[in-house]
Amino acid sequence: MNDKVFTKPIKKQFEFDEEVAAVFDDMLSRSVPFYKESQNITEFFVNKYLKEDGLVYDLGCSTATLLININRKLEVKAKLVGLDNSTAMLERARKKCEAFDADVELEFADILKYEYKKADVFISNYTLQFIRPLVRDQLVKKIADATKEDGVFIFSEKVISHHSKLNKELIECYYDFKKSQGYSEYEIMQKREALENVLIPYSEDENIKMALNSGFSHCEVVFRWANFATFIAIK
Repeated sequence: MNDKVFTKPIKKQFEFDEEVAAVFDDMLSRSVPFYKESQNITEFFVNKYLKEDGLVYDLGCSTATLLININRKLEVKAKLVGLDNSTAMLERARKKCEAFDADVELEFADILKYEYKKADVFISNYTLQFIRPLVRDQLVKKIADATKEDGVFIFSEKVISHHSKLNKELIECYYDFKKSQGYSEYEIMQKREALENVLIPYSEDENIKMALNSGFSHCEVVFRWANFATFIAIK
């Protein structure tokens, strides 16, 4: 289904409700530059670091597309767990997992309070940016504590530049991308307003510093387009 959520006046802040869940896959592919490529990189590193009988958590798994693709390419026996606090997203995810016969465990959960088991891989796909900065660092520390030695945390985030002129140009570049995907100026403006104070991005350096301060030994960007980046943090 095509994303037309913001073709009408917004009445609330952005949330992952049924209206968004119904068009989420289309929204991602048209709103996140090179989304498929960043996901392919994520899948590659999952298989590199996942051990036999290992565990993978996807925090904010949405409709479970990534976990379904990982399940399809698994090279070892492993448990895949998707966590989300949107019932609408999880309902879509369960239907997709059933349709693709994917062995994925889905749980309704608050990722800030969830009791994680030791895992080889944690994934966060444009999720941290929706966590308030006051508790974001605490969540990443919790993830680091639950990551096995030599395990990884792979996360993708929208990023900002602290150079004001460059930051404006990165936003302009991104809006040009969205226009090329068929979104109107009105839709772009509406979504930006809906996300105000909901999506709070860090800079590339701030994301890396957060990972290192939380207990990961190394963190760097493995993919970036303008103001979108995929990071890998190694325990």
